[in-house]
Amino acid sequence: MSSVKQPSWAPPVPIQPEPVLKIYNSLTRTKTEFIPKSGRSVKWYNCGPTVYDASHMGHARNYVTQDVLRRIMTDYFGYDVQFVMNITDIDDKIIKRARQTHLLEKLRTDTTSLDGNLISHVSAAFRAFLQNELAAGLPENERLSSTETDQEIDKKFTQIADLVQVNKEWRQECLKRDERFDMNFTSANRTLLALRNAENSLKAGVTSQEEAHKLIDGSQDILILFLDEQYKSTVTDPSLSRNLASHWESLFFEDMRRLHVRDPDTLTRVTEYMPEIITFVDKIINNGYAYESEGSVYFDTKAFDDAPNHDYAKLEPWSKGKRDDGIAEASTSTKFTRRSGSDFALWKASKPGEPSWESPWGAGRPGWHIECSVMASAVLGENMDIHSGGIDLAFPHHDNEMAQSEAYHDCPTWVNYFVHTGHLHIEGLKMSKSLKNFITIDEILQKYTARQIRLAFLTQLWNAKVDFSESLMSGEVRNLETTLNNFFTNVKALVSQAQNNGVTSDGYHHYEDLEKELVVKFHQSQYTFRAALCDSFNTPEALDVLRDLVSRTNTYINSRGKAVNLGVVQNIARWVGKMLRMFGLGEGESSEIGWGQEGNVEGGAVNREEILMPYLRTLSTFRDGVRRLAIDKGDSALKDILALCDKLRDEELIPLGVALDDQEDGKALVKLAPPSDLLKARDEKRTIALAKQAKKEAAKEAERLKRLERLTKGKLDPREMFRPPNVKEGVYGSYDESGVPVTDGEGKEISKSARKKLLKEREAQAKLHEEYLKSEKSEEGLKLHT
Repeated sequence: MSSVKQPSWAPPVPIQPEPVLKIYNSLTRTKTEFIPKSGRSVKWYNCGPTVYDASHMGHARNYVTQDVLRRIMTDYFGYDVQFVMNITDIDDKIIKRARQTHLLEKLRTDTTSLDGNLISHVSAAFRAFLQNELAAGLPENERLSSTETDQEIDKKFTQIADLVQVNKEWRQECLKRDERFDMNFTSANRTLLALRNAENSLKAGVTSQEEAHKLIDGSQDILILFLDEQYKSTVTDPSLSRNLASHWESLFFEDMRRLHVRDPDTLTRVTEYMPEIITFVDKIINNGYAYESEGSVYFDTKAFDDAPNHDYAKLEPWSKGKRDDGIAEASTSTKFTRRSGSDFALWKASKPGEPSWESPWGAGRPGWHIECSVMASAVLGENMDIHSGGIDLAFPHHDNEMAQSEAYHDCPTWVNYFVHTGHLHIEGLKMSKSLKNFITIDEILQKYTARQIRLAFLTQLWNAKVDFSESLMSGEVRNLETTLNNFFTNVKALVSQAQNNGVTSDGYHHYEDLEKELVVKFHQSQYTFRAALCDSFNTPEALDVLRDLVSRTNTYINSRGKAVNLGVVQNIARWVGKMLRMFGLGEGESSEIGWGQEGNVEGGAVNREEILMPYLRTLSTFRDGVRRLAIDKGDSALKDILALCDKLRDEELIPLGVALDDQEDGKALVKLAPPSDLLKARDEKRTIALAKQAKKEAAKEAERLKRLERLTKGKLDPREMFRPPNVKEGVYGSYDESGVPVTDGEGKEISKSARKKLLKEREAQAKLHEEYLKSEKSEEGLKLHT
């Protein structure tokens, strides 16, 4: 072996440090470095929906945002994420909604005609609603009493309705007393209108089932409360709750797929984990952190908080002592006791008619918080890296989750990073399903695309309050989408043109200072993009990086013209598209230029005729027109052929999604874009052109009228301008040879200043008259006189 050795090697010194991922952790309320517990494997649990109604924009905000964070972690940072989400398919809200829906449908089915009994029934519901619900927002002296007659109630409600309409201050005071006042008033008003219509129909002898159903439907908001109060104990079929939950779960996932939210890796349902829930609760009791009372089980927050290595309410310790809403209905007994105001239900004794499962403490069902602890522990074990959900769940839900889980596992930390998405406001108002102030996902997707909705959320921080407004969608979101659309369209057109021309070399490498500067900008952008995502998933900053890079690339393309280095531009466009797809703004794993597809493209045979025929017909029509003009050999053939070319560009190809951009070398740049975008751009261009033309024509007409006025005025011979009938008889007495007055009507000599003024007027008229005489000799003058 040779004694010659390689020279020593020194490791490189980094110019820029690798950005470190930090996540805003609700457990510290700071951005903390993300350290997975097991290499690149990440255990992640996300709180899913309680399925009892249509999914709305609040759901979109939460689950689209969580999907973005999950995609960044998997598709960008390359973590191996196990993403678990639950479905709450048994809950007070589900039971109540299923029961109320059943009672209302039963009333509709049993009611075959409109009669006095139905009207009396609805009237009683109306009275009860005014006394029990609407009254909460009214001043005490304006509330309805149980002794008032129907006529007195009608009169009082009419006065309330007048105040709502005309007295804004009074209405605001009502809303301060009860935030549901507007909603309750609307329900009452709608019911009263339905009652009046029903009474009139009954008087007129119109008593069909259709009329009866109109009354039921018009008063359903009030009627379901009345029916539920009277008959809820009679509804004992547990399948009602299961069927309702199953129906809305199916629609929820349908909406999520329309929003391009990925399915969870593991989906859990509460009703499928009853044995595990019962075992979990039993162990918490045995560990000394829960107690049974009259068939229900409660978590002992004081015992837990006093124990070494345990802390209750880690997320919001200042909220300790606030009563958990679920406790009020924990037991049917009137003598139910808790040891502390902070204690919450792990297991709830079921009331008559409610679904129930047998347990060591009697028939019952899980408390609200226990379900997530059990299902997350069953799948992910005694510790997880990330737990996510909406900020409104932080307390009591997530704090109680952590407490009961750490009590079960007897560990100090169940969750390492808590990630909470911010509230959603619509036009400045917080969404609330209880106040019926919400927009369903189906409704919003009729107005905006899934991409536009996702872009709206990406433009704002994931953990901040989002104000979803028309100005946001028509401003920043639309401008960003248009900028990227135009960029991809132009780059794809350049690539297509280059491919059509074939591989050629003009003898130059086209990698000069401009190209070097752009490549440096590209790599700086990639670093800044990563730094933004490492800064607790700062997507607004990341989008700004993409927008700035696109702008710089457009500037380069425009400055280079035909000498553009297409390889550099393609690399940038592909990376930008890849990052957008990483955010979930399009699908497709290839390195294509653009957004990709908005959804998964299903394979299948291609109908060549369906795709090609619209383009072939357009081409054939153009060819026919050119041949006809060439055969006719008319004097205007060349002009007509150019007009035909313009028609092909502006009228025929645009509806097919093809844009032709005329270039200086006579070769059009071919672009493919959505027909709606091209049609809109063309129509806007035409509108601007028509406005310019109209302005030009108006100016031309104004100039013509001004000239006509001058010529009409110039018709008068200046020698006659101071003589009658052009002036009053007797104004002037004598004139010089040019027709300028010398004396006035009384024979007095015209003063020097007055004569100077008259001479000036005569000189001006002489010029106008000379112009008039010239116009008479010209063809233009003849036209103006006709």
